[in-house]
Amino acid sequence: MTTEAERGTPPADAAPDQERHQERHQERRQERHEIRDQAQLAPDPVPDAPAPPRALRYAALGDSLTAGIGDPVDGGWRGWAALLGAGVGDPGTGVRFHNFAVSGALTRDVEEKQTPAALAFAPDLASVVVGVNDTLRRAFDIQDLALRLDRACGALAAHGTVLLTTCLPDPGRMLGLPAPLALPLARRQRAVNAVVHALAARYDTVHLHMAEASWVADRSLWSADRLHPAERGHRMIAARFYALLAERGLALGPEPSLAADQPPPSRAATLRWLATSGTGWVARRCRDLLPELLRLAGDEVTHWARGTGARLDLHAELALSRALAALSPGAPLARMGE
Repeated sequence: MTTEAERGTPPADAAPDQERHQERHQERRQERHEIRDQAQLAPDPVPDAPAPPRALRYAALGDSLTAGIGDPVDGGWRGWAALLGAGVGDPGTGVRFHNFAVSGALTRDVEEKQTPAALAFAPDLASVVVGVNDTLRRAFDIQDLALRLDRACGALAAHGTVLLTTCLPDPGRMLGLPAPLALPLARRQRAVNAVVHALAARYDTVHLHMAEASWVADRSLWSADRLHPAERGHRMIAARFYALLAERGLALGPEPSLAADQPPPSRAATLRWLATSGTGWVARRCRDLLPELLRLAGDEVTHWARGTGARLDLHAELALSRALAALSPGAPLARMGE
């Protein structure tokens, strides 16, 4: 007698298993249909809209030259950096300009105070013009100045900021000091300019030469104190920087005008400054610089008398060589907009 199992007939309890299998199969089919329907109903993804263009950011770092001393306007100071700021960037987006420069600032101040503030501003463009006040201080150290200026420029350039730099005339010649007093200051300013030239090459800055004789000789460019540009001088600096920026395609706004709003300082104004503000300026410098400058002048006269004046130039060259050797190695730099 053949049993149901022997004839291949499924046992009675197999029916519920088949039903459960069919139910699961039906559920999976339903899930696939729902997923397909949802995909058909979902809208196509919208590509991210391009970010609106932002205004170019320009930060000015430095001392009284960049702060605008010599270019009075509306009870304050304007200066070349503000004049230049109106001409850089796209007219459609405008320019955000912030002047961090402070009268009397040293290279130390630019590195320790102004550079961190400028980095927080995230500038696309930054001018770094400083050094003259360092030459007018007793504790002048070209290597310390070089390292501080290198760190400031390096920090800004590492964030893709395009830098503006310039070399400057020595204050001794500007003030018309006697040779024993002027020569030590000239050596110091030449050393500062050599450092600036080295950093300008390293960081590919937009560099302006302002130490040539023609710039110094035109007295109409300078204010009554003989150290800061007058309005016409500030306008000249702005226009010359604008031309250099335009060559790189970084000046898209209106070119700064050379037409001054005020006449150059008269001789009476110069004498009036010397009798008022100039007296205070000289007194402040006398406490710090004059004793050292007199010592330097004494060394100058002594070496002249001995016929060994070349030694002073040699000492200055050796100090400059050590300063340049201490600068950080060059490295590839980011470009504005990258």
